[in-house]
Amino acid sequence: MDMTRIEVSRRKALHAGACALAGATGLLVAASAGAGTGPNMATEEIIRKWYKAWVEKDEGQFEALMTDNFTFTSAAGDDHISRSTFKTQCWDTQAKLIERSDLERVITSGNEAFVKYLCHTTNGKSFRNVEYLRVRDGKVEALECYFGGAGYPSAASKGM
Repeated sequence: MDMTRIEVSRRKALHAGACALAGATGLLVAASAGAGTGPNMATEEIIRKWYKAWVEKDEGQFEALMTDNFTFTSAAGDDHISRSTFKTQCWDTQAKLIERSDLERVITSGNEAFVKYLCHTTNGKSFRNVEYLRVRDGKVEALECYFGGAGYPSAASKGM
């Protein structure tokens, strides 16, 4: 058997992963629609307000949209960090760098959502992430971030 090595760029691999997540979520939505937990407009509205707060640097809205027991998880070593740690490590350092976010996909199922977005920074750079959010009582209870691109958040922060 002849095995040929196939090289795939990191960008294409990340894109494929994001598409796989979105596709899997689409299957979840289709499978759960009959059970009454399909797309949820209230959840989507909360999610859109969440990203708008970041773009508008609206700290009051940001705070109002998080549950008291909010947690954040990411591949950057954040494992269910608290609301206060998230605010200090993420909002306080990153919100000022966001110029706009293009929400490319918002897929909801009940109180959950997957969001794929392209964020444009104030220093003219951009990056793409996929995030899973869980909503409870009209607020974001949990967020898991899957970073895209080369080295965000440090690359965007340092103008790379």
